[in-house]
Amino acid sequence: MQIKSFVFNPIQENTYIVWDDTKECIVIDAGNLSAREDKMLAEFIEEQGLKPVLAVNTHCHFDHILGVEFLRETYGVKFAASSADLPLLKNGRASGAMFGMELGALPEAIDIDLATTPEVRFGNTVLRVIPTPGHTPGCVSLLHEESKTLFTGDTLFRESIGRTDLPGGDYPTIIKSILGSILPLGDEVTIYPGHGDKSNIGHESLYNPFVVEALNGEVNFSN
Repeated sequence: MQIKSFVFNPIQENTYIVWDDTKECIVIDAGNLSAREDKMLAEFIEEQGLKPVLAVNTHCHFDHILGVEFLRETYGVKFAASSADLPLLKNGRASGAMFGMELGALPEAIDIDLATTPEVRFGNTVLRVIPTPGHTPGCVSLLHEESKTLFTGDTLFRESIGRTDLPGGDYPTIIKSILGSILPLGDEVTIYPGHGDKSNIGHESLYNPFVVEALNGEVNFSN
């Protein structure tokens, strides 16, 4: 499995193209907003001879869905995300306006519901869908077990976690997701987050202040 990352839109969101030796690929959290960013994405796909088969989202905040319609219109792919985040899809344009951003076409519906779909498949590759709510109700992480690679969206960052002060966010829930669903995957698992640099679970267990204080019992997240 191979990964190419792009940093797109004013929110500096990480968009990932993931493919294997069959040349089938998926795009995770397509955040491309401008014609220039659309061109960057399309040129890489063409240069590598890739065949996009799916747009997959870890969650549906507006900065992560900006490029979904471009992918659907250009490549005819389906859109996979959790139905628990449908309210965020419907509110995407208003959310963008709060950040002073004029948005293009946004998806209005989900084709493949990751709330009920255990795996994402393309080519010879399988990504396990792991529910990790807290940043949003429908947040998921995507695990490639063979390479020990985890796409965490905005649940877990390098030495930080996703915001929980936005509608649908919940601090106790995100901490439970991290401690209960992500850390047990093992220290050697590399994480590719929705913003910022990649890391690994071992590093976050030692140096992420939100994780460390929860592991040490310094905060109450049981509510």
